Formats: sequence, structure tokens, C-alpha cells
Amino acid sequence: MRDQRLDKLADVLVNYSAKVKPGYLVLIKGDPAAMPLIEAIYEHVLKAGGHPTLKLTPASCQDIFMQDASEEQLTYVSPLAMAEVEHIDASIGIWADINTKSATRLDPKRGALASASRKPIFEVFMKRAAAAESPKDYPGVRPLFWVGTQYPTDGAAQDAERSLREYTDFVFSAGHLDKDDPAAEWKKIRERQQKVADYLYGKKLIHFQTNAGTDLRVNIDGMTWINCAGEANFPDGEVFTGPNLDHPDGGVNGVVKYSFPAVHNGREVHDICFTFEKGRVVEATASKNQDYLIAMLDQDAGARFAGEIAVGTNYAITEYTKNTLFDEKIGGTFHLAVGAGYPETGNSNESGLHWDMVCDMRTRKLPDGSVDLASGGTITVDGEVIQRDGVFAFDGWPGA
Repeated sequence: MRDQRLDKLADVLVNYSAKVKPGYLVLIKGDPAAMPLIEAIYEHVLKAGGHPTLKLTPASCQDIFMQDASEEQLTYVSPLAMAEVEHIDASIGIWADINTKSATRLDPKRGALASASRKPIFEVFMKRAAAAESPKDYPGVRPLFWVGTQYPTDGAAQDAERSLREYTDFVFSAGHLDKDDPAAEWKKIRERQQKVADYLYGKKLIHFQTNAGTDLRVNIDGMTWINCAGEANFPDGEVFTGPNLDHPDGGVNGVVKYSFPAVHNGREVHDICFTFEKGRVVEATASKNQDYLIAMLDQDAGARFAGEIAVGTNYAITEYTKNTLFDEKIGGTFHLAVGAGYPETGNSNESGLHWDMVCDMRTRKLPDGSVDLASGGTITVDGEVIQRDGVFAFDGWPGA
């Protein structure tokens, strides 16, 4: 008998997140390790009147491909993959890594080639997803509803330094699956987060400063803020937009020192520091896997530009787990992604890369109980401090 929380999760993913309706062609994609959840989702798609189609993606085959494929094979764009993203109505993806470090020794150039080759498919995906978010702005474009979630595995639990049982409880509680009606809970979260989005709408400049050395100005003039409450990522908890790269100041300027190792395709990069000038990374350093970082940034013309700026609002997630799905949502953090922007925000940067990296604004305590003076920071919008040391300044906002 499978964990009953998986049925709760499947119900939320199908009916709340992916909004499956009768007749929808629904792609269910994941590693066979997640089969209990895949089966639950399959059942709920059928109950919703949709047409489920499975795409099993064993990590072992992906490892073989990345190690043995020729350059021609790495850059091949499958017409089947393109047809898939053009025809499906909803996509439900499940991450279920058994070995999260399988790509550690992969030549960074091979990873960059494979990533860049996905750009045409990624562009179609992003445009259709934008039409789902803002249908009036994309007349004639069929919307695509999508959501991705994490299935608890030993590999992910090990990264989070927890037992599988502890990690499973963490995953389900972060999604509020311990509540009687998780979808209703996410609707309440949406209301609180909308207050943040409403405040930010129409503002011009957001300034991030930390005691660790981040001093970053992001132009948001004319951009649209998106309230994320479980529809695309599950669990969720952020408000985001795209930097205005068309502004005379270039959209992003200054320095950001990311607080946590950034993980991309199983590769960890530590102590990343970016210097931005006019929206573009002009200097990038890291203490571990810097070569990989540079290879990803140099994969195409758009990879060094900023595609997203977001504020984490999920105060139920408090610890870093080496899983971006959770880490970028931590209440009291922000993340800035390099690479492709989301068209619905007004940012039209194109790239085969979209890499979220997280900066912590919260204060930390040292073992002796004192406050780490290198921790903490502020978010200032058009001269007004809206968050200090990870805590929002206004009542009724997330975390209050």
C-alpha cells in the first residue's frame, strides 16, 4: 500500500497545479524510481478526464548518453521532443535522483552543448507557459500548464543530510500535505503573497544588500511580478519578475555573493560571486567547479544575462537541502537566475540555461549564541526598506 500522502500530492498536482480538464493531453515525466507517485498521478489524470501519456526517464540512460554521445548526438534536437512540447496541454514532471552526483566528473563542455541544444524546445515551452499565465498577452498561443515536484529518494535525503523518512516528512510538510485540504492552504498562501506582488508592481528599483558583500541593484521598471503558489513548482513560495534588460542602465548592476552551493544537473558550484554590468555577468568566480560555472555561462549569447529576480516567501522551509526546488523558496532569501527569462514578466532573454542561485538575507547564530556579523541584509525598493534580516516589514505579508 502506497503512502496516502502521495495520493494527496497527486490530487493537488493534477487538479490544482496542472488544472487538468477533460480531453487534456497530459505528459507525466519522471524516473522509474518515482513509480508510486507516477501511478497516483496517472490515476488522477484519468479521474479528471485527461489523456495521460508516460515518459520514463531513467537516470542511468541519461548518464550513458552524457558520457558516450557524439557531439552530433549531444546537439541533436529531436522532432519528437519538439512535437511533444507543441501538442501537450499539461506537463507534470517528477525529480527522483537516486545518485545526485552522477554528473560530477562530466566534461563541462559536454553539458554546455547538451544544454544549448535544448534552446528551441525551451523557447516553445516558455512561450506556451507564458500564455497560460497571461492569455491576453499571447493571442493565438495555446496555453501549457506545467508543474514539477520532488519524489523523496535516498540520494536527495543524503544531500539534505537526513534519513529517507525524515526527508519524506520534510517534502510533504513543505507542500502542506499534512493539512486536510492542501489546495485550500495554497490558496491562502497566494493571498498573502499577492500583497507582496501588489506592492512591487509599478516600482522601479530593488536593491539587495548583505553584510557578506552583496550590493546589487535590479531595475524592475515596467516589469510584471508573478505570484507563485503551487501552480508551477510544488512546493512553492516566491514572487518573481524579470530584470528590465532594455532599460538604459541594463537592468542589473553590482555584486551578488550567493550564500549556498548552486546545483545544476547534479554539479555543485560553491561560493559563487557575480559582478553584473548592464544586466550581464562580467566577472564570475567560485571556490569549487568554477570551470563548470564558466562553461555554463558561455554556452550561448543569453546565458550571462539575468533572466529572473525573485524573493523567497515560504517560511515553512528553513534549511538548505541542495535542492533548488526547495532552497529558492526559503523565506528570507532572494534568488537571481542567469539565462532564459520568463516572457510573461516582460523579460525576453533567451538561452538554453536557466540557473537559479540563492542569497540568504537572514541572520545566523554562531555556536556560542552570538550573531554572525557577516549574516543578514536588507531589501530596499525605491528607497523603502521592505525586508530586514529576512523579515518583511509589513503586517499580513508572508512570515508575519
